[in-house]
Amino acid sequence: MKEETTHTEGLLRSEKQHGDFEFGIYTLGDLCPSPVIGQMPNARERMKEILAAARLADEAGIDIFGVGEHHRLDFVISSPPVVLAAIAQATKNIRITSATTVLGTSDPVRVFEDFSTLDLLSDGRAEIIAGRGAYVESFPLFGFELSDYKALFLEKLGMLLDLNKDERVTWEGAFRTSLQNAEIAPRPLQTELPVWVGVGGTPQSAELAGSFGAGMALAILGGDPARFKPLVDAYRTAGIKAGHKADALKIAITSHGYIAKTAEQAKQEYYPHYANYVSQFMGGNARGEHLSREQFELMASPMNALAVGSPEQLVEKILAQHELFGHHRFMAQFDIGGIPFPKVAASIELLAAKVMPVVRRELRKSAAQTV
Repeated sequence: MKEETTHTEGLLRSEKQHGDFEFGIYTLGDLCPSPVIGQMPNARERMKEILAAARLADEAGIDIFGVGEHHRLDFVISSPPVVLAAIAQATKNIRITSATTVLGTSDPVRVFEDFSTLDLLSDGRAEIIAGRGAYVESFPLFGFELSDYKALFLEKLGMLLDLNKDERVTWEGAFRTSLQNAEIAPRPLQTELPVWVGVGGTPQSAELAGSFGAGMALAILGGDPARFKPLVDAYRTAGIKAGHKADALKIAITSHGYIAKTAEQAKQEYYPHYANYVSQFMGGNARGEHLSREQFELMASPMNALAVGSPEQLVEKILAQHELFGHHRFMAQFDIGGIPFPKVAASIELLAAKVMPVVRRELRKSAAQTV
């Protein structure tokens, strides 16, 4: 396995060129009983799997690894900077990011200082994906009003971006004490930390990301990807209107996914775990619903966004989405619903060895033909 991984790493480094399309994987660290054996992983085992996935992704030449933030007992990660600091010491090249930082219930000063520290520890590999969060348990936990959900995020995103620009900041807002020429330390190794905004599905969020000139990480978890095109257009329009250069407006597409040697193997292995995840975390239990195999087959079909299939099918889906969005990065969440780590590891290796080189090669060919 080590010799194969080393060969894959060398192949990918020779394939990858400056400005190439980027690939990443991310995890939310869900704690979900296996639908096959019924066993619940413990938090320590889950954390070890996350570190092992990051090491494998790094060795395989994948560009970025992200970890999410939740504050409930069925997720293992509540502090992305701590987990990412451990990953930084276990890896060499892969960029590391939150996915996402729930900014509305965080102190932007602490977020910036934590990720600046991470940037120093990782030799300049840190990024932030900031979002409002799909869950709201952090609001009462940290003493915030849910009625301020949108206003909190708007104010704190602006503050975070101000902190990123200057080492001394004067700032005033509605939800936090003001700053008067405050020293913001440490400074990152990078000139500025790359900041992306996680967007779920509203034009307002896309426009906000564009107006601030931040990257947009667009979650497409199901359905026809074409219905998300207006969000991409809204993001770019708002960014250009605010005076940002078009080539500085970066887009990442994030998706649930799984890869196996054949499409049938991928669907057969992934379905029970995905149905398990949908039931526990995506509202299925609350509605008394279970994802049927027929529904899953539709979600995984070529015209829909779920990134499940053979390497060839993943290549086709990513290239088709690139035709729609012209995005710069694709990130997949493989480890959900209690899926065993060896199967996650196999997906990571197939992404690196069979999907990434082909997508990059096809995109380079397409770019050369348009020059």
